[in-house]
Amino acid sequence: MTEKDARKELMRRAVDLNPTVHVGKDGLDQGVFEEISTQLKKNRVIKVKVLSNSEDGAKTVAEAISEATGSVVVDVRGGVLVLTDKRTWTSLSQKKFRQ
Repeated sequence: MTEKDARKELMRRAVDLNPTVHVGKDGLDQGVFEEISTQLKKNRVIKVKVLSNSEDGAKTVAEAISEATGSVVVDVRGGVLVLTDKRTWTSLSQKKFRQ
């Protein structure tokens, strides 16, 4: 499976999810990173909402979360990030199509 196909599959999984972590005016701190790590271990794919009163933009927040938690940013649309853990990303990226 190519990287594009892996992204599509993860987006299909994330369609029905609601954002479970919100980043607001307090920004990112250790508690937010720990919560995201915990949720990724439990659910493998999560959504994070970056509120309009946040000092940083969604892409900046996505990069910071990815570095701090070791996660992969699947998509950024508006103020919503879709994140997955590296284990899920690797397994989907290496999956082969059956013909």
